[in-house]
Amino acid sequence: MKLRAYGLSDVGRVRDSNEDQFLVDEGVGLYAVADGMGGHAAGEIASEIAIRTLADSVRKASEGAPTAGSAEARESLEQALASANRLICESTAGHDERRGMGTTVVALLALHDRAVIAHVGDSRAYLLRDGKLRLLTSDHSWVNEQVRMGILSPSDAHRHPMRNVVTRALGTRGDVHPDVLDEPLKPRDALLLCSDGLNVMLGDDRIRDILVAANGDPEKACRTLVDAANEEGGDDNTTVIVVTAA
Repeated sequence: MKLRAYGLSDVGRVRDSNEDQFLVDEGVGLYAVADGMGGHAAGEIASEIAIRTLADSVRKASEGAPTAGSAEARESLEQALASANRLICESTAGHDERRGMGTTVVALLALHDRAVIAHVGDSRAYLLRDGKLRLLTSDHSWVNEQVRMGILSPSDAHRHPMRNVVTRALGTRGDVHPDVLDEPLKPRDALLLCSDGLNVMLGDDRIRDILVAANGDPEKACRTLVDAANEEGGDDNTTVIVVTAA
């Protein structure tokens, strides 16, 4: 199965700096979005460490021993995220200005006909198939916990003032527990990875309509998604990667 991919990041219309980072490595089949937190330089440092470590670790694991299947892909992503978590924690030592910094991550490692996805935090992965959009990941966030317990409705959570409070992130504690899933791929599927700057501005129906209208063109999809998020206010940095299968 042939994959096409494109990634785009934009500072938005409110923030002074962009704390998001992304990776598109079609050679290895690795795609990732990281949304840094901790304020300005600290957030940028955390997301940069996460993306760089993911890239280095997965590329090294694939050298001379290409990923054979889902179990190996899962192990590769888990080890990469553990390394990134350790390096972010270590980078705060002796730097009071970095105290509390961390980053969310959603990463996709593509096999021939499968996608293995790992995530920590509230950056998301979606799948568009046959015109229907499905959220693959479950946010590690305070508001999502309230939704799961029936305390908040999804509509209330979407604009809740505590929607940015994550309950899991890289760099905030010594160990990390990513959620990992294995999704079969079909021709004409489209996978979307995004920071929460997208889904806070746009509802799932709008995201679906944009992906459908892009008709398998990942660059068109990314540019239209970012433009739409900014038209709705651009309250945060917005980063998107679209991977299409043919």
